[in-house]
Amino acid sequence: MIMHISVLRKEVIQYLDPKPNENFIDCTIGNGGHTLAIMEKTAPRGKVLGIDRDSEVIENLKLKIKNWGKRITLFCGNFADLEQIVREQKFGKVNMILFDLGMSSWHLEESGRGFSFQKREPLDMRYDKRNQLTAEKIVNYWSRLELVRILKDYGEERFAENIAREIVQTRQVKPIKNTLQLVEAVKRAVPGFYKRQRAHFATKTFQALRIAVNDELNNLQKGLCRALEVSEEGGRIAVISFHSLEDRLVKNFFRDKAKEEKAEIITKKPITASLAEIKNNPRARSAKLRAAKKINS
Repeated sequence: MIMHISVLRKEVIQYLDPKPNENFIDCTIGNGGHTLAIMEKTAPRGKVLGIDRDSEVIENLKLKIKNWGKRITLFCGNFADLEQIVREQKFGKVNMILFDLGMSSWHLEESGRGFSFQKREPLDMRYDKRNQLTAEKIVNYWSRLELVRILKDYGEERFAENIAREIVQTRQVKPIKNTLQLVEAVKRAVPGFYKRQRAHFATKTFQALRIAVNDELNNLQKGLCRALEVSEEGGRIAVISFHSLEDRLVKNFFRDKAKEEKAEIITKKPITASLAEIKNNPRARSAKLRAAKKINS
């Protein structure tokens, strides 16, 4: 089993500033690394609500938390519905909320859902298996213009037109069913220099498809709004993002709420990982942490 390392763990503790008996919501609990660190600080009675869209992630974590006591509640759901979840779970007052928007190592290495372009898997890319939309449906049935749009908007892909055209031509001959077929189509569509860059040439295509399948940006916008609504006055919200689209959305949300005097920004600039952390965990290189505090509830 691949070990997932929680990024910016020390910095999350610093900016969420957990205190004894405070309550915490982890909107993307994953393997629980951040949650466990915060539970240590909120003992003896601080409660935790751990949310994840992926039912397999929740089931895996249930096995792990047997030793964590009764202070933690796990819930499989979408953080866009945070207000409803808090109400249904009768969670009480909320002092801290964390969104860690990074994909877990488990999703890349073990889920078998096509998140990685480095091995042959079905083009699924769903976090929630109840979702009817898959990457395979997008790749094989969406129009060329729709493909261009998501590649540009969600992947910031400079060769979106070329890639969309190649996907359409390829699927007319044979449906694109797995990740390696898609990688080959992207490879045919992009120029030679693009294939020799440090980042894999299919990275942005896979990012765009994943965001589209899971409606990630709309859900993040809704989740941030709900987080501010459910927080107590003085409650802290921290968000770890891994690409510019997410970071820009979070930055603008906090800035707008600060202008409305509903929030105070407590990270004037995004917090990034130390060189030591990046050396230990290379995926931390692209992580950015922003945090804010609710005011005027």
